[in-house]
Amino acid sequence: MSAGYLRALVITDPIIIVWTMVMWLASMVASFIDGTGRAQHRIAGIWSRGLLRIAGVKVKFEGIEKLDPAQSYVLVANHRSFMDTPVALGHIPLEFRFFAKHGLFHVPFIGWYLRRAGHLPVYRGDPRASVKTLVDGARLIRERSISVLLFPEGGRTDGPMRSFKEGAAYLAIKAGVPVVPVGIIGTREILPMGSSYVRRGPVSLCVGDPIPTAGMKLHDRAELNRRLEIEVARLAGLAPAETPVRA
Repeated sequence: MSAGYLRALVITDPIIIVWTMVMWLASMVASFIDGTGRAQHRIAGIWSRGLLRIAGVKVKFEGIEKLDPAQSYVLVANHRSFMDTPVALGHIPLEFRFFAKHGLFHVPFIGWYLRRAGHLPVYRGDPRASVKTLVDGARLIRERSISVLLFPEGGRTDGPMRSFKEGAAYLAIKAGVPVVPVGIIGTREILPMGSSYVRRGPVSLCVGDPIPTAGMKLHDRAELNRRLEIEVARLAGLAPAETPVRA
């Protein structure tokens, strides 16, 4: 039994569980007071930064100054660990919602939070439902002037970066807002797939230049998608996928 695992079992994990329960309760209460989800997003940021601090994870970020708080964006990031979400929630200075697997919306506590906070479901294997969710996301961006975050690989990967599905490019063009590539480095090292505890270590969040979509049509999404793959891979220090995936 390693010292890191023992420390997590006895100290870190219990504190994280209690911290998460307190923040979840605060978020649920806030959802009945503020139906916009803004208060829940602020609470999620506090939870994320606290969780990372408790776990001994130090986040270095660069390119944050490229984001205009008054502008809405579609944020696109690589996905190698469950820790990607708190890293993004805690350090991207925008109000945003994210797309999560539809199944998570039916998990007690997690699903309740996702629904109350206004996050959006991803329906894998159901093209019609997927398109509807993207249209709903575009409407959310336009009507509420907030941003959205997607992991276009379609799930965590334990190997090289997978081809991006085209949903993020579709959404950005449909909403008429810039799309921003984001590279996340180090989260797989602190929480590998299948691991039961978070390790201490550094993580980097790298924000690329926003890519305007003004004037683009939906048939341009494949080209935009490939550009996003290349930019995210560069920011994350990974090799881009060989073949784009349409979805």
